[in-house]
Amino acid sequence: MADLPEYYHAMVLEMPGAPLKMVERVMPSIGTDELLVEVLACGVCRTDLHILDGEIPSAHYPVVPGHEIIGRILTIGNKVTGFAVGERVGIPWLGHSCGTCSYCENGQENLCDQPEFTGCTRDGGYASHVVANAQFCFPIPDRFPDAEAAPLLCAGLIGWRALRMTEEAKKIGFYGFGAAAHLLAQIAVWQGREVYAFTKPGDEAGQAFAQRLGCVWSGGSDEVPPALLDAAIIFAPVGELVPDALQIIRKGGRIICAGIHMSDIPGFPYADLWGERAIMSVANLTRTDGTEFLAAADASGIVPTVRTFKLSEANEALLLLREGKLQGAAVLVP
Repeated sequence: MADLPEYYHAMVLEMPGAPLKMVERVMPSIGTDELLVEVLACGVCRTDLHILDGEIPSAHYPVVPGHEIIGRILTIGNKVTGFAVGERVGIPWLGHSCGTCSYCENGQENLCDQPEFTGCTRDGGYASHVVANAQFCFPIPDRFPDAEAAPLLCAGLIGWRALRMTEEAKKIGFYGFGAAAHLLAQIAVWQGREVYAFTKPGDEAGQAFAQRLGCVWSGGSDEVPPALLDAAIIFAPVGELVPDALQIIRKGGRIICAGIHMSDIPGFPYADLWGERAIMSVANLTRTDGTEFLAAADASGIVPTVRTFKLSEANEALLLLREGKLQGAAVLVP
């Protein structure tokens, strides 16, 4: 293999509220359990907006955002097994867990007391190269091109964890039909579920997009679906949607809040919750989630919808995401 370049490029967030800046850095060294990866594609996630806005308390600044990374391995730490130079890998949000806290010991590494998060507490994939802990990387199914594979690493994976929390729900609603919902709708339809898509009021293009992906109904978040639902997943970071969702799920139904950050949930009458309805949140992911989801994504035949941007256009991609002007997912291609 050719010698590594001496420098790499990254879009750096110096502090909350600042625009990302392109910088040139010395190529990093790696630890014994790490990989040096050349970034082929990196998805732009709503969590990146929360980091940009200073809404994630654990975030470190300056930081290189990005945690939906597809890349090619360039070098391997001397204690790494199971990977080879030249192999394509995916790097997700959970970058490391301690392995010793009670959560890690009980298979709940997503709740680890001392985690590291890619693009949040360690530098991520808005860059030409990135360093990752090998134990938290995944092989990527061959059928997905690089850009289409990128949103699987968070939009898909966290969405999968949220979908699993709905258990056997047959009729399921998705509030916020963006990167995650457009992937999970395809998975849910493949599983034989009925998907009801809730978009911003008046978003006829988004509602048509949802129906093209197999949703049985689509409408604004202020509308009532034609049937009571077994569960609803709220992908939009809008707390006001929780009381709305309580109105359209049956007794015993579940509402899953799938974001890492959400605006405050307004008060609502206890009668709306009564009937053993439940409100739950999703936190991060486990490596088991990743293995299971990527296998399901491959088997189901889902097709991610993406719009690609140059690495230097990261600020533009983030703005379009913030303004809700994207269908599917934005992906940076260095």
